[in-house]
Amino acid sequence: MANTGFLFLCAYGRVTGLAVEVGAGVSHVTSIFLGQTWREATFRLGAAGGSLSSYLHSLLTESPNDPSVLRALKKTLTELKKQCCYISMVYEGDLHDQGYHYPARFQVPDGHWITLDKERFCCPEPLFQPKLLHKSSPGLHHLALQSLQKVPDHTSRDTVGNIVLSGGSSMFPGFPERMCLELNALFHGPGCQIQVEASPERGTAAQAGGSMAASLTSFQRAWMAKGEYQEHGAEYVHKIF
Repeated sequence: MANTGFLFLCAYGRVTGLAVEVGAGVSHVTSIFLGQTWREATFRLGAAGGSLSSYLHSLLTESPNDPSVLRALKKTLTELKKQCCYISMVYEGDLHDQGYHYPARFQVPDGHWITLDKERFCCPEPLFQPKLLHKSSPGLHHLALQSLQKVPDHTSRDTVGNIVLSGGSSMFPGFPERMCLELNALFHGPGCQIQVEASPERGTAAQAGGSMAASLTSFQRAWMAKGEYQEHGAEYVHKIF
């Protein structure tokens, strides 16, 4: 068992930093120092992949697309998001200026086509504006700032200098740039220019980080062999750990 934020940092070759995770069911921001999670600097956001899919479907029901075609879309919403959606750098400007809209077409399983217009960037916007999903929580960038403000002073510089993105729903084009833009607008550290790291493999970073953590020399004292468990039983877990 391991904290996913720590595993994400491991995947980036770090043990100190801020992990911003956008998964299927929930999003988290977690500050970690030398492998230890700061519980009071960990925050949760209910907007994530599943809720974004539902939001996208509701947006499309209000579009000019044929409702009968949209009914066949529910099973392919994840693929639709992956192919067509992106994060806007200036949401309000894009929303009110038709010149910023670049429609995209997507073929549903029954062979029909649907067209996405502003839905392309409206879909993932709740990650920064949860109120669009009727949630009172701050957006991910605000939660990241709150987390950074909670860490002890002697760790803050290292934490701020190692902000990493992870999770399948962080793969929207423009997400790293928007997060970086928003954090620099919020964060007023002396002479600090925040950078956000986003590996192309961040969608599966937890598995990669787990593999790296398990290969560390220090980890060899933190696991139990199958033979030991079979010989001593479940109570041995408590004795060892």
